[in-house]
Amino acid sequence: MSTRNFNITLKYQEIISRSIRISSGSPSVYQLKPKKEKTGSLTRMTVGERNMNKTNRTILLVGETGSGKSTLINSLFNYTMGVKFEDKVWFQIVDEEGRSQSESQTLDVIVYQIFGFEDKTLPYSLTIIDTPGYNSTRGIKKDSMISQKLFDLFRSKDGVHEVDAVGLVMKASDNRLSDRLMYVLNSVTSLFGKDLEKNIVALITHSDARRPENVLKALEAAKIKCAKNEKNQPVYFLFNNCQDEERTEEEEEEFLEVADKISVNGMRALTTFLEKTAPQKLMKTVNVLKERIILTACIQNMEERIKLTEMKQRNIKQINEAVKKHEEEMKKNGKFIVEVDEVYKEREPIGGGMCGLPFTRALCCTVCEENCHYPCKVGRKPKDCEVMYRGRCTVCTNKCPASAHVKETWKYVTETNRVQKTSAEMKQMYEKNKSEKWKKLRLLENLEKEMNQLTSEKSQRLDEAYQHVVNLEQIALNVDSVSTHVHLDFLIDKMKERGDREKVQKLERIKNRVDEGTRAALKYMKTKQDLENKLKTY
Repeated sequence: MSTRNFNITLKYQEIISRSIRISSGSPSVYQLKPKKEKTGSLTRMTVGERNMNKTNRTILLVGETGSGKSTLINSLFNYTMGVKFEDKVWFQIVDEEGRSQSESQTLDVIVYQIFGFEDKTLPYSLTIIDTPGYNSTRGIKKDSMISQKLFDLFRSKDGVHEVDAVGLVMKASDNRLSDRLMYVLNSVTSLFGKDLEKNIVALITHSDARRPENVLKALEAAKIKCAKNEKNQPVYFLFNNCQDEERTEEEEEEFLEVADKISVNGMRALTTFLEKTAPQKLMKTVNVLKERIILTACIQNMEERIKLTEMKQRNIKQINEAVKKHEEEMKKNGKFIVEVDEVYKEREPIGGGMCGLPFTRALCCTVCEENCHYPCKVGRKPKDCEVMYRGRCTVCTNKCPASAHVKETWKYVTETNRVQKTSAEMKQMYEKNKSEKWKKLRLLENLEKEMNQLTSEKSQRLDEAYQHVVNLEQIALNVDSVSTHVHLDFLIDKMKERGDREKVQKLERIKNRVDEGTRAALKYMKTKQDLENKLKTY
């Protein structure tokens, strides 16, 4: 072994002793074996022991699948350790090969904690949060579940409660006109509260050190709210992370050394930003994530309830028409038979996981016989679900206590069955569980009263969903996100049916102010959903 190689080995002796060498070339590449802790869908990877007297900085990375997040994390780790290009050694805290093989099976948020290297190049320890990539082969439903994962992380007692920077990881080659990129940017920024705007920066990978015009134009087209420099332009940092590549030829080594300089400059600028920027608590972001989860659950539940209400109203109309048609027979002997569509609920098995994910449970209210949250996370008790507030459900009709709910592998579905009913059976049906005041009313009066009650319940649910949209307007960084707009047409149509001009105008203003980026994102999402639906039919 040469003296230089011996000195390098000695310099990194402790970390090498806790690693596996996966390549002995130039550079020698080592796979670290950090301490691994897994709690639910959260995985924590820790190197070293935290010194509570030392400052810790936290970076949250979000971006598209294949944008280079894993490689960037490895580069951040090596920079923190003080690894230099001339050392001809490289460490991987992310097992990139293992991640690529298992990516279709996992949706974990992974928290990397790097302790014990303070004052090597940074005056603080580093925590890096790696989120699942958007726009993977697992489909649109998987993207919507990323917010659930971050919600779990940010509200957990042992989770992450503040961040110093949110890095939008993007490739320098990303096309500003891409509907796909607009969808990813829109989805990512929909996660955060307004107070994180000055902490959001662009981390540009695969850079050649030139100004990333495509990326900056994409950020402008998508109207991304983020940290701005003195020229009122998005703050960005450049990286070209290929330091682990084999340096077999002199020309290759020269190219890789230039790439390394780009990344080192990017690291220096990023860490300077971290030192100057105040960390932000994640309370408002937690509220945004919760509102989005509840809004989606509320809309899903409301669609099912409105379907049930309209089916019941048709049933009442059928009976009403039959009573009027047979009025003479009723006066003579009070007996007649009619055919009606009887509405009933049944339990339908959910089946396997969605998109290969472990979300195979539905939170259901056994009193209201309604689906309150689907898909709902496996392993969590009903009382801990996002749709619960102070021990009661915010979604089901009667706002029942958590104890009235179950989490099962089935959900409620509404069906109809064509049946024959006698006048006596109809009367009994509408007197069942009714007060004495109701029982004194004639059948037609009961039918009218039931119809009015159903209409009132339907109206109340619409107001609840509308209020969630208003709440998001007040606290969300990206108000005009795809995750909000997908619900607007449904709410507008139902509000028009009710004749509520004021709320219709408010919702239409939100819908009409959609910008180029959101419009492109909606187009991309619809195209992808249509493709996924077609594939299901084969």
